[in-house]
Amino acid sequence: MSTCTHDCSTCSSNCGSRSEKSFIKPLRKGSRVRRAVAVASGKGGVGKSLVTALLAIRARAMGWSTAVLDADITGPSIPRMFGVHDRATGSDDAIFPVCAKSGIKMISMNSLLENEDDPVVWRGSLIAGACVQFWTDVVWDDVDIMFIDMPPGTGDVPLSVFQSIPLSGIVIVTTPQDLVEMIVGKAVNMAKLMNVPVLGLAENMSYLRCPGCGREIELFGKSKASSLGKKYGVPATARIPLDPALAELADGGRIEEADTDPLKEIFAEIEKSREIKDFLA
Repeated sequence: MSTCTHDCSTCSSNCGSRSEKSFIKPLRKGSRVRRAVAVASGKGGVGKSLVTALLAIRARAMGWSTAVLDADITGPSIPRMFGVHDRATGSDDAIFPVCAKSGIKMISMNSLLENEDDPVVWRGSLIAGACVQFWTDVVWDDVDIMFIDMPPGTGDVPLSVFQSIPLSGIVIVTTPQDLVEMIVGKAVNMAKLMNVPVLGLAENMSYLRCPGCGREIELFGKSKASSLGKKYGVPATARIPLDPALAELADGGRIEEADTDPLKEIFAEIEKSREIKDFLA
């Protein structure tokens, strides 16, 4: 092919010169993760961490052993949303995750820093390496599903996650603005390039419900969730309202009290996604 880069790790084409070398990194001995789902977007500030948290809460409420890997190394927010301020512990060769009240296991850069507001001033290669270590070096005891809160964009870190972790699928997060159609397209195309199925599209800040009459007010423009889902062949879409109460729960470390019903259709697709345990054996 004239456009071939000779890097099969970033190509889903089944050409004659394709190498089957795998870049997947194994879990540490004794760890098990049956499904891994990335929550991603082509840009920041759309609510990936919120959607990650809500999906994890729904999984845990249904009795699944649940974990969250916070791959947003320079902007970690998962522990704080769950009210977890403990520091992760470890041994010479392993790191032990921290736990939320409901039992959701999690690892985040904020769980390793001495102070939560200490900045992580690293270059891309170090950040990507830390994300992979969260997969390989953390003791993930018998996890039914892991949600990975991705950093924005399609650069070093997302590429490292796609290459190193055998994903069951990806959930894309967006907002109603016109610009996001292009951003969603980039995220969908990256998933296709890496041969990872897109399980759902969650439109955050989709509307504000009037407290008086109950009418949906589309503050940021008409919802595009359904049309984008059809355009890109995404099997499930969700609309998450702009809700001050939800923001208060997240800011107060009480996100586990939030309603996860808006994401039920996406979660149904996650339930049907492939298991990766055999792939890692």
